[in-house]
Amino acid sequence: MKQEVTVDLNNPALYINRELGLLEFNWRVLQQALDTNVPLLERLNYLCISSTNLDEFFEVRVAGLIQQIEIGDPYLEADQITAQECLKLINQRAHELVEEQYKILNEVLLPELEQEAIQILPRSQWTDEHNKWLKKYFREEILPILSPMGLDSAHPFPRLLNKSLNFIVSLVGKDAFGRDRGYAILQAPRALPRVIQLPEDVCNEGEYKFVFLSSIIHAFAEDLFFGMKVKGCYQFRVTRNSDLAIDTEETSDLLATIADELTLRNYGDEVRLEIAHNCPEDMVEFLRNECAMESDNVYLVNGPVNLSRIQAVSSLVDRPDLKFKPFSQGRPAGLSTDTDIFAALRKQDMLLHHPYQSFTPIIELLKQAATDTSVLAIKQTLYRTGAKSPIVDALVSAAQAGKEVTVVIELRARFDEEANVALAARLQEAGAHVVYGIVGYKTHAKMMLVLRRENGKLRRYAHLGTGNYHRSTSRIYTDYGLLTSDKQIGEDVNNLFIQLTSLGKIPQMHKLLHAPFTLHEGLLNKIAREIEHAKAGKPAHIIVKVNALVEQEIIQAFYRASMAGVKVDLIVRGICCLKPGVKGLSENIKVRSIIGRFLEHTRVFFFENDGSPEVWAGSADLMKRNLLRRVETCFPIESKKLRERIIDDLNVYLSDNTQAWLLNEDGRYTRTTRSDNEDVISAQTTLLELMAKTY
Repeated sequence: MKQEVTVDLNNPALYINRELGLLEFNWRVLQQALDTNVPLLERLNYLCISSTNLDEFFEVRVAGLIQQIEIGDPYLEADQITAQECLKLINQRAHELVEEQYKILNEVLLPELEQEAIQILPRSQWTDEHNKWLKKYFREEILPILSPMGLDSAHPFPRLLNKSLNFIVSLVGKDAFGRDRGYAILQAPRALPRVIQLPEDVCNEGEYKFVFLSSIIHAFAEDLFFGMKVKGCYQFRVTRNSDLAIDTEETSDLLATIADELTLRNYGDEVRLEIAHNCPEDMVEFLRNECAMESDNVYLVNGPVNLSRIQAVSSLVDRPDLKFKPFSQGRPAGLSTDTDIFAALRKQDMLLHHPYQSFTPIIELLKQAATDTSVLAIKQTLYRTGAKSPIVDALVSAAQAGKEVTVVIELRARFDEEANVALAARLQEAGAHVVYGIVGYKTHAKMMLVLRRENGKLRRYAHLGTGNYHRSTSRIYTDYGLLTSDKQIGEDVNNLFIQLTSLGKIPQMHKLLHAPFTLHEGLLNKIAREIEHAKAGKPAHIIVKVNALVEQEIIQAFYRASMAGVKVDLIVRGICCLKPGVKGLSENIKVRSIIGRFLEHTRVFFFENDGSPEVWAGSADLMKRNLLRRVETCFPIESKKLRERIIDDLNVYLSDNTQAWLLNEDGRYTRTTRSDNEDVISAQTTLLELMAKTY
């Protein structure tokens, strides 16, 4: 009889650090900038996205670690790396990433763009004609807005806006009051574009020429300091802690508190300092001391410190051949533009797969509900929605038409707080009931409920999704949305809304799993069931597709499943703290990440279940915060046709050999390779061809 091997699943060596995992995701995004199969201007966009991602990483993750060190709160994830150790590892990897970003920009992308007659001109390449136009532009469009600040006891080093473009200027000579000057600080207002396109009359036909705002300010800085000589002018940028510091237990008005905190976001504690690489050492030290930064948090960069702003070039260049081919989103056969959606859903459930299929049917459902005299009430959660949202327009129309409209808005959706505060005010003015979720638990569930009177009885129509009610992101994020009139799912959704508004307990759910109550335990039970099937020699297979896998108990359950012989396929876009392929532990687990044109955002769970497969989709990633500290939903796909469709989608992802990256035991990723005679398979391209129309 084979003796069962005992493994200490709490051993820190079995886990990958989550922060380093997030940096590795950003590295995979950056590699898209080197992929010659990707159109050139899209490669430039990937470079900028990697920079934006890194900004947010410092604003939130690094800032959080620094705070934990300051207050003596131990940062200990499953890998047991301390906050201090984690910061050292982050600094090392982040410096490598930044160096690679600028190397790709300067040595790869800019030369390739120049070959396509798209050029960002350094000052050394300005012609007399360029110089004349730029000097005029500086004096008319830039200089009047600038406010340089000479530093002295009456003008101390200023408190700089988060991620603003700044310059430190070294001056020689006497100011207007006869005093010797040393340094001045110049902050570029955010109203100024960071990339300026030269007009056609100073370019050859078919050429696109651009100049960085920083280059123009460098060139004409002396115009700001009349009578003094500019010895040097160097750009720099400060990144600050941008997480809102709100004690939800101590505030009586969350809306007002968040509105107040938003004004302070731009002035949080410093966490990173970026400076032009050619800045003299004494000036670097001056800036470092003024910003109270450790040397490890100073980044000397060979290019614009606000790297993400180069993304403007793509929108300014009219070269369709250098961009992704446009596509027209498809629609399910039963949801044409003139369909009575309520009638269609009484016949069958509908599954939307964005961005391959349009988000419009969801908007149409709300619009029909707003004008339908049989509709009595609409309930919806909003997390990230967008400033100009047709969803909100429809909800406002419904409220103004006398419908009972209840909206649960999560004000604490990071970096969308300001938009959500405005949305809340607009909905309240229209007469909708607006609540802000539950104190201490973010409402991250994506759900909508329409109550309609039919033949003297109430009938519920529900939408449950894996992504936000945001029309713009529905064209770039992959998400599933289930539309159903199933009675028990409708009751479950209604009960969950009642809990969100009344804060009371709710009856046991018929079909939904929901956090923070049944989702975590429910997933663990389903993994345990696969383990029992494997031990009994029955078919056992798990496929999970999520954005992040961090929660320790779930990881341990996957490890136990692997040791029992369950085949486990994990498609994890971002952070994965599980180590695959470890002998005697995770040999049956494979982890892949898909990085492509669209941001993978679907959360799907497949369980073989001894030949009676189950498929679930939901709003939650496998993270402690999602499973235990948020309101989330996970819903079954009960239609055999729709279930098989999702399984087919998952198998396409598992077959991808062009955009897939495989996780190694050491936490690094290797891009998939294929043999010369192997068919090229891209999951996103396959699904695009299957469900959407390109043109």
